[in-house]
Amino acid sequence: MEMPLLTMLAQTSEAPAPQGSGLLFFLPLILLIIVYFVLLVLPKRKQEKERQAMLSNLKKGDRIQSIGGILGTIVSTDENEVLVKVDETTNTKIRFTRNAIHRVIVDDKKSENK
Repeated sequence: MEMPLLTMLAQTSEAPAPQGSGLLFFLPLILLIIVYFVLLVLPKRKQEKERQAMLSNLKKGDRIQSIGGILGTIVSTDENEVLVKVDETTNTKIRFTRNAIHRVIVDDKKSENK
C-alpha cells in the first residue's frame, strides 16, 4: 500500500509543543496595562485630589473663575455653595455650587509683597 505524501510528511514532521509558561504569553498585555495605569490613571487621581483640596479651602475674599468663565470674589461660603460678587458697581452676587468653581485666581502682586 502506498501512503499519500502529505500523510507521510505530517507523521514525520510533528512540531514540538511550546514549553514556555502562560505568563510569557500574557506579558505584553500586562506591561501595556501597567503603562496605561502609570500614564493615565495616576495623574488623573493626583489632579482630582488637588481640585478637591482647592474646593475645600475656598474662603471669603478669594478671587475665583467659574467653569463658565465668570470671574468674581467670594463673599460667603457654605458646605455646598459659594456666594460670589461678580460686579462691584451694582453689587451683583451669584450663588454657585462648589463644583462649579474652576480655579482660584492668584494675584501676582500680592504674592510678590509677601
